[in-house]
Amino acid sequence: MKAAVVTKDHRVSIEDKELRPIEHGEALVAMEYCGVCHTDLHVKNADFGDVTGVVLGHEGIGVVKEIAEGVTSLKVGDRVSVAWFFEGCGHCEYCVNGNETLCRSVKNAGYTVDGGMAEECIVTADYAVKVPEGLDPAAASSVTCAGVTTYKAVKVSNVKPGQWLMISGLGGLGNLALQYAKNVFNMKVIAVDVNEKQLAFAKEMGADVVLNPMEVNVEEEIIKLTDGGAHGAVVTAVAKSAFNSAVNAVRAAGTVVAVGLPPESMDLSIPRLVLDGIHVVGSLVGTREDLKEAFEFAKEGKVIPRVQMRQLEEINEIFDEMEAGNIQGRMVLDLTK
Repeated sequence: MKAAVVTKDHRVSIEDKELRPIEHGEALVAMEYCGVCHTDLHVKNADFGDVTGVVLGHEGIGVVKEIAEGVTSLKVGDRVSVAWFFEGCGHCEYCVNGNETLCRSVKNAGYTVDGGMAEECIVTADYAVKVPEGLDPAAASSVTCAGVTTYKAVKVSNVKPGQWLMISGLGGLGNLALQYAKNVFNMKVIAVDVNEKQLAFAKEMGADVVLNPMEVNVEEEIIKLTDGGAHGAVVTAVAKSAFNSAVNAVRAAGTVVAVGLPPESMDLSIPRLVLDGIHVVGSLVGTREDLKEAFEFAKEGKVIPRVQMRQLEEINEIFDEMEAGNIQGRMVLDLTK
């Protein structure tokens, strides 16, 4: 089968790879689509450590082709996901208290185990979330990571319906966060980005206010507009300045949710955090239950991922475009051809 494999020179090679036989509790999935995430870029660049030889991809959607002994949660013909949260241990404190993505023995697709940028993929059946009928599989691929990540982030912001949420970074992640905030949680949204095209698209998708930090003082504008600051912020941008700005733009007792992964450390004013009771939390993808919910909202049309179909052989070009900041929406690899 063809697969996108990480090479030592931080590129990706399309190779012919042979899969091992599936084992107890596993399923073989014929891949249909796989989205390209900024985390894939980090992985292939060895930002999280060298994983030369791994097959990339954690926004995968495919159809079960074969099941092994012990599988009761899936059957041949089911459409399922290949997500970043590939498998947890199932019995630690995190797995049993609703924080399974923080399992210390977690396996991540396209990073610690082979992922979905291939014609076939082996999954642990109990961790492969089914895609509901009626949801376009290409769109579902974006929900598998970008969608569930932003859905979870908006949830943990603790912003109530009618309150203000600042979203910083309106690319593939931020645009989905905007849709979940507006269409699922009924929040008022302030979209912040340095890219005017992203802001125009955010306005088209329902943002109440759009701000460009290159043109205005975002913190002052938000404090004035909301009479004290946003009630919460979700930061999907990958610039340190975006995180600092979010902390300064929320009101007392506000929550800043960190999603993007800039290489720098953010600056935190301890007096500001203590005296104003600011919460700063990290949000890592979502649980299997979060993904089920995110899929359902997409099926209902409340969230519509903006996808552009590409071919597996274009993966290095996509990463080049991503690093240059030339991508809008989500790039999705078509593995059916």
